[in-house]
Amino acid sequence: MKIGSNGGGIGGLAAAIALRQAGHEVEVYEQASDYRRVGADINLTPNAVAALKSLGVFDDLQETAARPSHRISRTWDTGEETSRLEMANAAEEKYGAPQLTIHRADLLQALRRQLPDDVIKLGYRIEALDLNSERPSVRFANGETRTVDALVGADGIHSPTRTAMFGPEHPQFTGLVSYRAVVDRSKINVPNLDAFTKWWGPTPDLQIVTFPLNRGRETFIFATTAQDDWRHESWTMEGDVEELRRAYAGFHPEARALLDACDSVTKSALYIREPLPQWSLGRTTLLGDACHPMVPFMAQGACMAIEDAIVLAGHLADNDNTAEAMRQYEASRKPRVSAVWQLSANNGRGYHLGPALGRVRDVMLRAAGGTRILARQSWIYDWSPT
Repeated sequence: MKIGSNGGGIGGLAAAIALRQAGHEVEVYEQASDYRRVGADINLTPNAVAALKSLGVFDDLQETAARPSHRISRTWDTGEETSRLEMANAAEEKYGAPQLTIHRADLLQALRRQLPDDVIKLGYRIEALDLNSERPSVRFANGETRTVDALVGADGIHSPTRTAMFGPEHPQFTGLVSYRAVVDRSKINVPNLDAFTKWWGPTPDLQIVTFPLNRGRETFIFATTAQDDWRHESWTMEGDVEELRRAYAGFHPEARALLDACDSVTKSALYIREPLPQWSLGRTTLLGDACHPMVPFMAQGACMAIEDAIVLAGHLADNDNTAEAMRQYEASRKPRVSAVWQLSANNGRGYHLGPALGRVRDVMLRAAGGTRILARQSWIYDWSPT
């Protein structure tokens, strides 16, 4: 069967590999003219790493990924550790796969190396879709048209495939903007750079998250602030690093040192989009951010897209009725994805509290300990593509 994938990001490439493993002919239509080193981090929790192992990319990932040593929570002003949980080998022993942190571009390159060059069609920006015929077709801005036996919309939060299927979206602004930066480790004199560390702020809008990239040679920095007048959503738009530093002026010196090391940052508004009630229409279906985009407070957006790809390929391999296989894929994924989406949304609301409730949160984190906190999330990480 000939299958087209709209979108050559993480979910689209993962789907292409999984579908080719199942014996299908696949083309990936990517609007970008080339894969540039844009974006920043991907936090691959054990469930995603297990899926990537099945796609044959694990060895490649280890060339550039880092393995965070611990998961640490720290208080914004005193710097006190409220929890510390061993990761690294402990995660692999518990879940059968480690947690890896990697630059998005390095993950994309590892996935691309699993595909023949002629599978990925670069510079193919979607202009129109015909999903009403027996076989879906896509017309591109370069004048070409592709007609396929099945179509996968892996084209992200602004998915033209989704719009063609179900109409325009209506995202809700969270009131938060996010800043991202990647910094050479040699520029930072702060402990625990090998760990995944979260600085919990005193108010709902303030948090800093850091973890290693590029086998520990770089540090990824993520932070949020409240800005109701900033609504731009882009992973590449440049932000004002001085503006970010001012927002965190009252934080512990080690937290401020992280931001002082940033030469530049990207800035993007954070929106909530409800998961779609329907993902599939005839011989076309969606995966990843196209149908269940998540706020980044559980680091599961890319992970869920990779899982989607594996599960979709499995259903298409087991059922000759393409439309029925897509409905089965959708039905099998919705309960898990919806639960993860809700937890991410809850974390965005519940983890970032006002000063009084923030102190209660810190007491609860100390009392629960890292092991108990992780145990409540094991249902996410203890997943495998079998």
